[in-house]
Amino acid sequence: MRKKWVGIFAALAVAAMLIPAIPFFLPKGTPPSPAPAPAVPRAASLSGHQEKMRKLADVNQDMKATAFLCVTECSKDFKNLLNTSAATDQAKQLKLKSLMDGHHHMQQLTWIAGERKLSKGSLPDTSNGLAQTYAAEGAKRVKAGQKYESPAFTDNKGSRYIVLGVPKENHKGVGIVGVIRQDIVTQVERHQKRNLRLVPYPAEGRYRVESVKPNSMEDTTVKTGEDNGNASHYHTREVVVHFKTDPSNSEMDKIQKHIHAVSVNHIGDVYIFRSSDVDAEDMMNYFRKTWKTEYVEPHYLYMTNAAAADSFTPNDPLYSQYQWNLPSIEAEKGWKSTKGSDRVIVAVIDTGVQADHPDLQGKLLKGTNFVNPDAAPDDDVGHGTHVSGIIGADVNNGEGVAGLSWYNKILPVKVLDSTGAGSTYSVAQGIIWATDHGAKVINMSLGNYAEADFLHDAIKYAYERDVVLIAASGNDNTDRPGYPAAYPEVFAVAATDAHHQKASFSNYGNYIDVAAPGDSIASTYPGGQYAALSGTSMASPHVAALAGLIRSLNPALTNEQVMDVMRQSAVDIGNDGKDDYYGYGEIDVAKALKLASDYTTTLLDYPSEVKRRLEAIKQQYDGETL
Repeated sequence: MRKKWVGIFAALAVAAMLIPAIPFFLPKGTPPSPAPAPAVPRAASLSGHQEKMRKLADVNQDMKATAFLCVTECSKDFKNLLNTSAATDQAKQLKLKSLMDGHHHMQQLTWIAGERKLSKGSLPDTSNGLAQTYAAEGAKRVKAGQKYESPAFTDNKGSRYIVLGVPKENHKGVGIVGVIRQDIVTQVERHQKRNLRLVPYPAEGRYRVESVKPNSMEDTTVKTGEDNGNASHYHTREVVVHFKTDPSNSEMDKIQKHIHAVSVNHIGDVYIFRSSDVDAEDMMNYFRKTWKTEYVEPHYLYMTNAAAADSFTPNDPLYSQYQWNLPSIEAEKGWKSTKGSDRVIVAVIDTGVQADHPDLQGKLLKGTNFVNPDAAPDDDVGHGTHVSGIIGADVNNGEGVAGLSWYNKILPVKVLDSTGAGSTYSVAQGIIWATDHGAKVINMSLGNYAEADFLHDAIKYAYERDVVLIAASGNDNTDRPGYPAAYPEVFAVAATDAHHQKASFSNYGNYIDVAAPGDSIASTYPGGQYAALSGTSMASPHVAALAGLIRSLNPALTNEQVMDVMRQSAVDIGNDGKDDYYGYGEIDVAKALKLASDYTTTLLDYPSEVKRRLEAIKQQYDGETL
């Protein structure tokens, strides 16, 4: 009965106050003709086989797009090299070496001038001689003034390669032939199969991890990628304990002896205990029965979730041909209002970032690493570098891609390890650290289906200090709430494709705030390269960057007001009003910045804020039996 009255009150109060995925990347960069938008989003209720086929199509699309990005960027580099001043063979050798030093995927480069050839590097070993065959064909085509791209082939170690020939314009017989290692394509395949949950992830047993049904300790076994949508993962011999009062030194010794503790970490009065041989469930029973606690819970793992007349088009080589996402949300028009400010910091809680990526130079602050505190927050997965590029890859620098923000600084916080997974403790540490080190916006392209009080405490810590918290909803095409996205303090983001439709993999539900592009998004990738990835992980940083732009334009806005601006300015692309697939709609950068510049706190803001509060209260009591 109590739940019903809350719902009725919410409806009455709100009524009273509110009276005043077709593949985008095509050969030669030809964009698809947008299909008419359907009246409703693509069906979320798919069979397991249908969902798998759609996700596999997304993976194949990302692989093809990444291969195109590699070819396009390498071709640009070869043209730039040919147009530099290098009169002598020694000068040419130095130019070749410099290019290869900055691009380790370039296995061999050959500068051709008539019958003269200068080479740097070596051909990969292939039992069928394909490397020699394609390199010879590339040289022949370049001498004839023709471009050349070989079919992909593999060497004896299984690495993928292509041969690329680029002639110098108006200089027949002169050009560059490069043998390019494209392991990035297979890395994207492997990453996206995990990111879109096509394979079990993480593997049980590898890190003493167990899978359970969300918010319970009922065991479930993850056999397929689809099973991930109904499972949460935790460390089998670790627990999180929030004591009502801190244990004394003697009490802590007693606890450690009883549970055979091998390590104890804590933030404030929340402790993480790891045992050598006592299971998490037994430890939780012990703490609940023996000690006075606020809560005791498993130590969960969180995983990665991959022009108009008055607009401006950047000169970044991959922008016009491949970056459909920024024009689709009116970024170019929005840049007329602001391009960001280096005083507004956007933290990326993720797998780290490639600090020396050429398209992120000058954009990164000194971050931290909670996976290995003695190391820099380097990216050993690719996910964090990709997310960072969506937010802030250098714009109009003639290099690679463009980020949504020109000037906001990025604070990399590594909380996910080389498998793309991280614990509640590391994620919570990252949020608190980023807040204490000046972040005004935090992006979290990660998630789990279990609520963790420990993580929620960290979320509330940041929220209460005026941080805008943005999170990806997840990639399992399910309405099961994922966390941290579903916490009321967090702004939850779903994914759309190039046709402003729900991305096939995107999670949905009544906790979604907005949607943003997340299908085959081109961005920075480790090794100084570029890749196309799909996922709500890619949608979330668009919104984080927009929040950074809003706070740059109007620093007086609170975190709630920033979120309100993004909701109010979103383009309603689903059913009328807020819906489960798009929330309030797809973000519109130009409209959001216009609203932010005019935004004043008045009684007109009050109804929408109260409405959301009442909705949160109603959700809190949904499912209660009274």
